[in-house]
Amino acid sequence: IKLDTNGCHPEMLKKLLDEQLVDYAAMDIKNSPDKYAQTAGLARFDMTPVLESIRLLKESDIDYEFRTTVVGEFHEAADFHAIGEMIRGARHYYLQCFTDRDTVPFKGLHAPSAEAMREYEKIMRDYVPDTQIRGLE
Repeated sequence: IKLDTNGCHPEMLKKLLDEQLVDYAAMDIKNSPDKYAQTAGLARFDMTPVLESIRLLKESDIDYEFRTTVVGEFHEAADFHAIGEMIRGARHYYLQCFTDRDTVPFKGLHAPSAEAMREYEKIMRDYVPDTQIRGLE
């Protein structure tokens, strides 16, 4: 069973892990702490639950990944250093290229360039050696 989570409910994640109901987890890391609220479309955001969910997954016995959907207007190199500090030593990290869809609440957003994606991948490999890019064409 695969769990996809934004990490906002660590108490539920802990329960699922403790009861061994999850075989794999994928958790979104929206952005650096300073930009998390903006990227999530909120006025403010408490990082405490997200940081606790990161800790729970890193200490768990299941396989997991962290992933960030990279948006040209929201992400820059400094953000990935901050993300790297949050998830340092994780098993897997994926950079996903943003794709505009009708369901995206923000209009006018774009995927970053291939060059920027490769730069972010290089930054993240210092924190998570198994860092890969998804969706780069």
